[in-house]
Amino acid sequence: MNPLKSTTWLEKNIDKVKILDATWHMPNSNRNAFKEYQDNHIQSSIFFDLDKNSNRNISLPHMLPELQEWEKIVSKLGIKNNDHIIIYDNSDVLSASRCWFTFLYFGHDINLVSVLDGGLKKWELENRPLSNEKYTSLASDASSSDDRILAESFLQFADHYYRLQKEIEINNEAKEARIKNEIQPSEDSVPDSEIYKNDKKPSRRKRGFQIRENELKVSENDSESKDLNVSSKEDTNNTNLLV
Repeated sequence: MNPLKSTTWLEKNIDKVKILDATWHMPNSNRNAFKEYQDNHIQSSIFFDLDKNSNRNISLPHMLPELQEWEKIVSKLGIKNNDHIIIYDNSDVLSASRCWFTFLYFGHDINLVSVLDGGLKKWELENRPLSNEKYTSLASDASSSDDRILAESFLQFADHYYRLQKEIEINNEAKEARIKNEIQPSEDSVPDSEIYKNDKKPSRRKRGFQIRENELKVSENDSESKDLNVSSKEDTNNTNLLV
């Protein structure tokens, strides 16, 4: 089954499904997913907090919660095992797919978990109904099971994701430091414009004339020196003759 549902399909079946807003942003994006949900969301959608609905007892981010904890999360959201769930996001990292995977891992029917094609952005562009009212659903009694094969695949993905995130943070810090150094030069440094203001580098042709001119001056100085030596010798000879 295609895991995507169109915006047209959702609008027609909006009263028959449970809708989750699983928007999540990178920490350095300066965006607040829950605040955005409060301001604008698809009618009847419930905010799914990826940070809170993960395993917070370990250091790695967004790891799967324990089975019993997941059952509590889903029951609190008012979702039952036979509910059709539509998940969307308004995120650059496509966080809806992470929520979709979690439901599959814990045994929700693959035919009853879908991602909204185009997300909130497409929904808004098509001028479909939005709301800023907080929607809460009555608690349910959901049961789940876990899939170890999916878990192993996800652990590999999570490890890669964590390493990639750290690499991005390190690169961003290095970039910010480099920009800061370029914008704020040291007090002892002198702008290039001042260095070359009174000391402009001459053209290659001009430098050639200057070199030739210096060679001629040297040659003239040598000739004058030789003439002086010859004149000095003649004077000495004349003096000897007179003596």
